[in-house]
Amino acid sequence: MAPTRRYLDWNATAPLGAEARAAMMEALQLPGNASSVHAEGRAARAALEKARRQVAVLVGAEPTHVTFTSGATEAANHVLTPEFRMGRSPLTVSRLYISAVEHPAIREGGRFDRDQITEIPVTSEGAVDLTALETLLVAHDRSQGLPMVAVMLANNETGIIQPVGQAAALVHAHGGLMVVDAVQAVGRVGVDINDLDADFLILSSHKIGGPKGVGALVSRGEILMPKPLITGGGQEKGHRSGTENFHAAVGFGAAAEAMGKDLASRNAEIGRLRDLLEREMRSAAPDVIIHGQDVARVPNTTFFTLPGLKAETGQIAFDLEGIALSAGSACSSGKVGESYVLTAMGCDPKLGALRISLGPQTTEEDIAQVLAAFTKIAARRKPVGRAA
Repeated sequence: MAPTRRYLDWNATAPLGAEARAAMMEALQLPGNASSVHAEGRAARAALEKARRQVAVLVGAEPTHVTFTSGATEAANHVLTPEFRMGRSPLTVSRLYISAVEHPAIREGGRFDRDQITEIPVTSEGAVDLTALETLLVAHDRSQGLPMVAVMLANNETGIIQPVGQAAALVHAHGGLMVVDAVQAVGRVGVDINDLDADFLILSSHKIGGPKGVGALVSRGEILMPKPLITGGGQEKGHRSGTENFHAAVGFGAAAEAMGKDLASRNAEIGRLRDLLEREMRSAAPDVIIHGQDVARVPNTTFFTLPGLKAETGQIAFDLEGIALSAGSACSSGKVGESYVLTAMGCDPKLGALRISLGPQTTEEDIAQVLAAFTKIAARRKPVGRAA
């Protein structure tokens, strides 16, 4: 008999929530285009603007500062550009500084040339090295343009929370722009664009129980905005042209509202299950390495190494035991390779690492089955140092 399937890959994508599903089904019945002025168009516009308000509330922003996109990757490519406008005046950003542990959507640098991108090192604990960042900002040549710094709030592999507020203070002291990838943080910790002192946030719907294929770029104001990535009909106030993915945006909004409720109590329970999992993992295999265990993390993520177990081998082994988990980021076309995040933290790049990520629907039964599979897999791995 095949084992019961247990889904523990919420950082890759969260199952579609009931609230989002219901909102999308209702939106699918609306025939109008949100850009049309007739009654049907106005009804669609009202639903779209409700979704914009729901997303804005989740991150403490103004609804007019939310631009819907096709996802976080498009939002990143939109905002990571040398070309901005301050009101009607052009403004140049001459260099992009990104942390060494950023998601591939940020690491690619958007519309910056490769020689305009500088990497900020991280500490052995996986946090942005603020001293190194300040050194880079001091050396930045303001005569060529402004600096832009992009740092994620929570790492997608390790779950480690980054010192974004401190980084933003440094960036703004040097006249720069602060972009925060909040994809893995929203719904797992409180996120407020003003408290973070961020100029822009990047969000993704499907990480919080909304549909795939929609995200948002959230700004703190509208005087300073990037040159549009997609031009045409002027939708989204000219920031992102093209007919909106209407029913997906409505689902995103519903998911955002649902995720904003009972945040503390929900994540306390998720954290309890994560702590139980890690405690029993260490009991079953004392040599297990849980990356970031001694620093602040989002409560749902465990990124671990079993010495002697390759990442791809482990992922397949857990899948055969009915467990869906990831080997690092799920955004690289299914490829399993060395983790650049671990490399940046000073770990052996050949270490295999697997990611377990929990969600609101995770149960103790899920954890029990994961632990049974973990114990079995740990017992049969090849001991480190044994000859092949």
